[in-house]
Amino acid sequence: MAQPQSGSGTSRRTFLRSVGVTGGAGAMFATMGALGLAPTAAYAAEKEAPFQPPRRGDFTLQGRTGKPAEVVVIGAGIAGLTSAYELGKAGYDCTVLEARDRVGGRNLTVRGGDTLTDINGVRQTAGFSKGQYMNAGPARLAQWMVTLDYCRELGVPIEVFTNSNASAFIYNPGTGMTAPVRYRTAKADVYGYVSELLAKATNAGALDGELTADDKERLLTFLKSYGSLGADHTYTGTEHRGFTVDPGASGTPGTELGDVPTLSEVFASNVGRSFSFEFGYDQAMLMFQPVGGMDRIPGAFARAIGEERIRTGAPVTDIRNTGDGVVVTYTQHGRTRTVKADYCIATLAPHILAKTSHNLGSAVQTALLAVRPSYASKIGLEYKSRWWERDFRIFGGITETDMDLDHIWYPSYGHLGDRGVIIGYYNTGAHSEVYSALTPAQRLERAVAQGVAIHGEKYRTELAASFSHQWKLAPYLEGAWHSMPGGPDAPAYAPLNQAQGNVYFAGDYLSYLDAWQHGAITSARKVVTELHRRVLAA
Repeated sequence: MAQPQSGSGTSRRTFLRSVGVTGGAGAMFATMGALGLAPTAAYAAEKEAPFQPPRRGDFTLQGRTGKPAEVVVIGAGIAGLTSAYELGKAGYDCTVLEARDRVGGRNLTVRGGDTLTDINGVRQTAGFSKGQYMNAGPARLAQWMVTLDYCRELGVPIEVFTNSNASAFIYNPGTGMTAPVRYRTAKADVYGYVSELLAKATNAGALDGELTADDKERLLTFLKSYGSLGADHTYTGTEHRGFTVDPGASGTPGTELGDVPTLSEVFASNVGRSFSFEFGYDQAMLMFQPVGGMDRIPGAFARAIGEERIRTGAPVTDIRNTGDGVVVTYTQHGRTRTVKADYCIATLAPHILAKTSHNLGSAVQTALLAVRPSYASKIGLEYKSRWWERDFRIFGGITETDMDLDHIWYPSYGHLGDRGVIIGYYNTGAHSEVYSALTPAQRLERAVAQGVAIHGEKYRTELAASFSHQWKLAPYLEGAWHSMPGGPDAPAYAPLNQAQGNVYFAGDYLSYLDAWQHGAITSARKVVTELHRRVLAA
């Protein structure tokens, strides 16, 4: 067996891993900076080659001079719309078939008057007032995502989505917490005590074998600032925790929040479990959202494609490869219809496509069935006043909890207005399953009861309207994202990463950013490029 290498390189890595486990990604990266092991200035990251969309040219197939290649796109979600949009710009003749009565797929914005019926026949009509809405599916965009490029290209204005807010709460009653704490307070306490522990270990010589003398000096300097430690390197709380009386005019210096919990109490509360999400590459601030709702994106795509090319209320029942193209059968207005085309791009969720009749072969069917749906849910709660802004000074952001509502989102639009819509739960997995088994009224009562434990009775008394959406129960979707052991390039999914005859597959599940529109777009652009090259070579 190989033995671990000795020397400062290996020991530093071991030390940094231990810091990461204790204090999270933020503590580890900051410690690396203090030791001179992380970049402290902007760096030039390698970028993938920019996408080159197909250009107008010779798109005719052999024996069909003068006629552009025809493509039928199954599904008007983001992958399907991107495919039709990019091909349409280049002159392809595209037809989009969408089972639902709207475009967007899992990009769903619910407004007042919208009516949705789930697979169990349960019907809800949103009672939100004018200008209020909830994004039931995707709700935020990282600034590096290609989705923003399409917002620019399609003229969709954007605004900041507040993904992290120091004034939001953390509440974990499952650990014994009896009251919520502000995010800033929890961070100050966790970072303070982690810093104190590292400083004590350093001063006691416990890290002499891990760090050089210069490393130790830099680390102690950093820890004193990062954890707000005193001269003796102990944490006793500072203004980083917040104030009970905010600083004001002369004579009002402010009153710092007191009652600093012990180290044991802080770690027992598990408040630090929520910190690392904001360091995720796909979650780091700043984040953005389209002004007026996430469905502004598919709406803009549809207008650019030409709404006459999109057939809604048209579920596909059969997909056939033929000797010279494809035949897709669908139903619309009670009638069975067919579309013949040169190529097909299937963007249905794989577990839905697996239920659709096709002649694509057993390998494709096995690959489709290997992709399992994952579940998520949201409830929108409209309130008659924006009491969270007035009473708690919370303007956007997310409250974290270990209750089964998982997350509470405060709106990042309409600040200082009269009304607003809170996402009263955004839960996933087993917690989502719990709510899917309830009626809409039961979901509302469960979510409100838990919200009252955090915010008090206004969470109930100020409520004006609600709408719950369970992606497990959404017709023609029946899932929020996908479980794919090994990732999209695993051998089990190989048949879906290449054309099967004249049929291609696209969707966020065939990307390394499943559940994001960026993943759907990049998958579609990959397929568009492959199809275009094939047409040019024909």
